[in-house]
Amino acid sequence: MRNFATPHKLIHADLTAKIIGSAIEVHRKLGPGLLESAYEECLCRELNLRGLSFQRQMIVPVVYKGTTLDCGYRLDLLIESTVVVELKCIECFQPVHEAQLLTYMKLLSMPVGFLINFNVRLLKQGLLRKVL
Repeated sequence: MRNFATPHKLIHADLTAKIIGSAIEVHRKLGPGLLESAYEECLCRELNLRGLSFQRQMIVPVVYKGTTLDCGYRLDLLIESTVVVELKCIECFQPVHEAQLLTYMKLLSMPVGFLINFNVRLLKQGLLRKVL
């Protein structure tokens, strides 16, 4: 895992631990190599099993000069109305993926976000946590 502080310094530590645990469970059961949509479906099932609420494929609006616009941005998951989660199934993170996450966090005014790449041997290699 990259970009992690010690647990007592984490914002929303309990919630983020549950999110990470859910993603690890999905990866443990499925392994790498599936489509992103399969991991999203299974992660949503796991979040439900753990009693976490979420919004899926949420529209991320852009406010321009006081007008709210739908510019086509869709967030994979907003968990407990608190944590932004973008899922990937790629070889490795690129700067554009981190920029996408940070943009969603800023547009939604959410301080905590995760990029989760399921196309890795160990999920800890595919976790990136960002805090604004």
